[in-house]
Amino acid sequence: MSPFGARLREAMAARGPLCAGIDPHAALLAAWGLPDDVEGLRRFALTAVEALAPEVAAVKPQSAFFERFGSRGVAVLEEVLALCREAGALSVLDVKRGDIGTTAQGYADAYLDPASSLAADAVTVSPYLGVGSLEPFLATAERHGGGVFVLALTSNPEAPPFQQAVTASGRSVAGSVLDALRERNAASAPAGSHGAVVGATIGRTDEDLDVGGPLLVPGLGAQGGTADDLRRLFDGVLDRVLASSSREVLGAGPDPAALAAAARRTSDDLAALVGRQ
Repeated sequence: MSPFGARLREAMAARGPLCAGIDPHAALLAAWGLPDDVEGLRRFALTAVEALAPEVAAVKPQSAFFERFGSRGVAVLEEVLALCREAGALSVLDVKRGDIGTTAQGYADAYLDPASSLAADAVTVSPYLGVGSLEPFLATAERHGGGVFVLALTSNPEAPPFQQAVTASGRSVAGSVLDALRERNAASAPAGSHGAVVGATIGRTDEDLDVGGPLLVPGLGAQGGTADDLRRLFDGVLDRVLASSSREVLGAGPDPAALAAAARRTSDDLAALVGRQ
């Protein structure tokens, strides 16, 4: 399999830079008139992925909203990942895992080894046990042509005191994460397979966001992120931005045609923004 970074660039060129989130939390199930149980989850998730996966570069299911229903919910997540592959969309499994040693390797095998029924094209991970603790994820991704998105600058209000703290080297924690990704991607830039997660609503940053790989940017739409935010934050690297929108697109459901139209509209707007860089 060709590396994730190359496959993602091809998908974004063909389908636009939108990553459609699938976040079946209780409020969205209710908004679609569905019960908050595993059957409601399945109807929601399969309707969403069947409508969105043929339209977008990537689909990002949030694992937690499937896991809350136990093994039956995880079985639905497996269906979603399989449908993404059938529709030609890349899958970014939002799991935000982070651990050490054999435990990290177990997570990596679960989400990045094609032999697993939970295998995705890429996963999100947390570096806060040390960037070096991510080696099992990075190595497993490289072995199987997958990708890893590492939390760097997130937009939750609790993040700045931690992510912007200065280390003994004089770099911020976030800066250290970005530096490590840049070094890892150096041999394959500009299509490196290891990217950073940077929120669209962080306000501003002085960090160099060119990590030689993709940037997963959540927060577009209902969470407050705008095209102006993307233009300001990612000037010079807009072509690396895989912008994630969940509620903005999912709010068009449950009608599949409306979901697909919302995804196309958002993706076209993002593509036009990149074209104006």
